[in-house]
Amino acid sequence: MRGSAPALVAEAIGTFLFFFIAAGAALVVTGDPAAALLVVAFAHGVVLAVLVSSLGAVSGGHFNPAVTLGLLVASKIDAAKGLAYIAAQLIGAAAAGYALAYFFGDVGPAVPALGQGVDIVQGIALEAIMTTVLLLAVFGTAVDRRGPKIGGLAIGLAVTVDILLGGTLTGAAMNPARWFGPALAAGAFDNWYVWWIGPFLGAVVVALLYRYLFAPPDEA
Repeated sequence: MRGSAPALVAEAIGTFLFFFIAAGAALVVTGDPAAALLVVAFAHGVVLAVLVSSLGAVSGGHFNPAVTLGLLVASKIDAAKGLAYIAAQLIGAAAAGYALAYFFGDVGPAVPALGQGVDIVQGIALEAIMTTVLLLAVFGTAVDRRGPKIGGLAIGLAVTVDILLGGTLTGAAMNPARWFGPALAAGAFDNWYVWWIGPFLGAVVVALLYRYLFAPPDEA
């Protein structure tokens, strides 16, 4: 486990910084809702692109249990490493949630929530579809050796466009840890399973596609 320590520390720190900046943006924006959504979307996408590009060489730059699950299903990492990654991500997320509470007080507005008129089934489906976009970017540009190596750009852009679509519908977490950190700090656990089931479903779909259909011929 000692040899994996740098990767686990990178996952915890990267997840903390990702959510501190991204969820923090949701706490400081005011004014026009459309402009606020744009700010939050780009805050998430840009900081994720920076962190994936910066820490990807150390840990792979997952910062998301759904990404880790996808790589596990696709046999890109083993179960022990995957579980350790998820634990590190949840620790980083919780630290970010409490740090935001320290600086800003109420972190409730940063907790993903279902929008008006969006039921639980729709919320899970939306999170699954948006996570599919994210995982396609991960596999296509960071995992598949045939893809363009463009750092975290495509991954950050995937998060940005997903939030532009789903930010007002489900919070567009695409990431159980993104929900977990602020929710833990705020004590807000309504419909918690939406932000676990949806992202995990999307991740598993993409992982199975890449394992059994999209894999290079010599890996199939």
